[in-house]
Amino acid sequence: MPSVSNPNGPSKNRLAARASKARKERRKKSETPKDKVAKADTTRGARKGLLPTSGPRAKLSAKKQRKVEKRAAHALKRKMEAEGEAEMKGELRTN
Repeated sequence: MPSVSNPNGPSKNRLAARASKARKERRKKSETPKDKVAKADTTRGARKGLLPTSGPRAKLSAKKQRKVEKRAAHALKRKMEAEGEAEMKGELRTN
């Protein structure tokens, strides 16, 4: 039986290159300072100590923050009501 690798899979060279690249990226990521602002955030106005003004890491406005808190409170209330109903169903009635 000849020792031939799977022709459909990546070659050993490709696998080694992929692993090497992953190691290199991991090393780079760990060496970068934690307080460094991402380039994408810098384009949105972020600086050291300042959050971007738009995008996923932007600071929420006071109005948006109130809405988020209201939604969270409502969800918690619904959850509590659902749990309360579940407990009531489990009780035994004695006549």
